Amino acid sequence: MALRYGFKSEANQIARQIRAELGLKHSDPLNPFELATYLEIKIIPISNFHKHAPSAIEHFQTKGRSEFSAATIFLGSQRLILHNDSHTAGRQSSNIAHELSHGLLQHPKTAPLNDLGCRNWDKTIESEADWLAAALLISEEAALKLARENTPLRTAAKMYGVTEQMIRFRLNVTGSKHRVRKVVGVA
Repeated sequence: MALRYGFKSEANQIARQIRAELGLKHSDPLNPFELATYLEIKIIPISNFHKHAPSAIEHFQTKGRSEFSAATIFLGSQRLILHNDSHTAGRQSSNIAHELSHGLLQHPKTAPLNDLGCRNWDKTIESEADWLAAALLISEEAALKLARENTPLRTAAKMYGVTEQMIRFRLNVTGSKHRVRKVVGVA
């Protein structure tokens, strides 16, 4: 699904604005848990519900780990994020940043299931949340800095609290390595 015209630039601007509001430089790591606190969105790990639904939580923390990452839940107008704390720290950062992005983009709340009992899935808003989450976690400036410094993926992932896949994705979509080579005159 193609994002609407101008959305990628808009996402970069939102990422810059959020960093400024948090007192961060454009290339600084952004901790999604701190952003949630700033936005007054409570984050709840699914492990909190082990006592109430042990078999369900056990499932989502073991063989069904890939079936649930995170979800935004509404209590009136208040947003809460329920997330799978059995994922790696880097994956949790992406999951939470994705849900925070729905809030930052003011995506409307929708019922989790439709009338047929199937999951409600709006590909457009999910794609927007994915893109903004990535821009929040690894800003365009951060991707350029990592490319300029030729930072190994593993090191960059640790620095930014994300997965190596997220670093690779942002380096690719920002064209950072190509842009840095162009500036230094290396073809």
